[in-house]
Amino acid sequence: MSRLFDYTVVLEPQPEGGFTVHVPALPEVVTEGDTEAEALAMAEETIRMVLAYRRDNRIDSDAHKDGPGA
Repeated sequence: MSRLFDYTVVLEPQPEGGFTVHVPALPEVVTEGDTEAEALAMAEETIRMVLAYRRDNRIDSDAHKDGPGA
């Protein structure tokens, strides 16, 4: 059974265009996109990959989540 979590995502507009994305609770997540929508999609994909890595390597992710999703 999969669980849902909420993470704070920080979008930073870049002077040359596009956005850089950081997730404070998951320092491994740093990605970017040309548009806000693309940056958010990349963030979601990267969050999934980081959580899968943490799960597979028994690294506690629950301590870093912002709260349960609905």
